[in-house]
Amino acid sequence: MNIFKKITITSAVAFALFAFNACGDDSNSTSASGENSTLSSAVEDDESSSSVIPDPDRESSSSSRMSSSATTENLDKSSSSSVVILGSSSSVILSGGSAGVEGSSSSSAKSSSSVNSSSSNKQSSSSVGSSSSSVKRSSSSVASSSSFVKQDYTSPNLSYGVFEYEQRKYKYLTVTGKDTNNKAATIDVMAENLNVGIMIDGSENQSDNSKVERYCYDNDTTKCANYGGLYQWAEMMGFNDSCNTKSCAHLIQENHQGICPDGWRLLTYNDFYIVVHADGNDAGVKGVRSTPFGGLNYTGYSLIAAGYNWAYEFSDVNDYTYWFYPEESKNYAEEGAVAGSQGKSSTGNSRSDQYKTYGFSVRCVMNE
Repeated sequence: MNIFKKITITSAVAFALFAFNACGDDSNSTSASGENSTLSSAVEDDESSSSVIPDPDRESSSSSRMSSSATTENLDKSSSSSVVILGSSSSVILSGGSAGVEGSSSSSAKSSSSVNSSSSNKQSSSSVGSSSSSVKRSSSSVASSSSFVKQDYTSPNLSYGVFEYEQRKYKYLTVTGKDTNNKAATIDVMAENLNVGIMIDGSENQSDNSKVERYCYDNDTTKCANYGGLYQWAEMMGFNDSCNTKSCAHLIQENHQGICPDGWRLLTYNDFYIVVHADGNDAGVKGVRSTPFGGLNYTGYSLIAAGYNWAYEFSDVNDYTYWFYPEESKNYAEEGAVAGSQGKSSTGNSRSDQYKTYGFSVRCVMNE
C-alpha cells in the first residue's frame, strides 16, 4: 500500500489521519498526477470489483477520508483517489460499515475538534416539526445572477411532479423497484438536489444553529442553483453542529426530516437501493446518473456530479458526487457518518464512512 499524502497533525487533533492511494476496475489505475494506487478498503457489491474513491485535491496537499472496511459496493473511476483511514496516533484502524447495495493544513483540526458550545438542538423530524426548523427555513437565499439559467438534468422522456419550497421549485418522480429485502417498493423522490439556506464560505463550519447554512461550490450561488447546496451531516440532519463531533444517534428518527420540506424526509440507503433497482432499469447506477454525468438516466433520478466540500476545499464538480445518509458510522459514531457516492465511470453503488464535517449533497423523499 503506497502512502502518498502527509497529513499535518496538530495539537488540537485527538486522532491521526492516514491517506492511502486507491485503485479500481480490477486492474491498476493511474491518478491525475500519474501515481499508481492501491485499494485499502474491502468491497461488498453486486459486481465484485474494487471500490475507488477520487483524490479531491488532485495533488499531495492534506486531505482526510474514512473508508468502509466491510461494505462498499463497486465504485469505478479511472482517475486516482485516496482512502483515508481513521485511527489513533499509534495505529491505523479501518472503519466499518453495514451491508448494502449495490485543505489546508488546518482542515484536519477543524474536522475533529470544532464543536459549538451551544446546547440548542436544530433537530427536525418527519413526525414532529420543531420550531427551530421553521426559523431555519425562512433564511433561504436566491442565486444573485439575474442572467443565470438553471440547467435541467432530468429525462425528457419521463413525467415529473413539481413542488415549491423556500421560493424554489423542485422536480420529483415516482420510482417503483425492489428494496434491500428484494420486495417491491415505491417512493416519490426528488429528481434534483436540495438547495436551501444561507451560503457561507467553504472554509467555515456550518455552526450557526439558528438557521440553515449551505456551501455553494466555489462559493458561487449560481453553482448552488445548478447543483444544489452542500451540507455537513449535522446541518442536513437539523441538529446542533456539535453532533458533527459527537454521537447523536439518540436523536435520529425513523423517516427523519432534517432540512427537507414538511411532508418529506431525508433519502436513506434503502431509498437509493430502490432507485438503483427500479423496474426497467437494466443499467444499474448508470441508469441513475444524468447523461452529462456519464449515465443513461433510465430511472429519471437524474443524479448530477455536484462535487463536494472535502476538508474545507471544493473538488470534483462535473466528475463526482457524495451524499450523506441519516445514519452515523458504526465504528466512528462521533465523527463519522454513512455516505453514498458516484463518479462518471462508476459501475456500483458506494457506501462508506465519511467525516460529518464534509459538505455533501442532499435529496429528499416524500413521506408515505
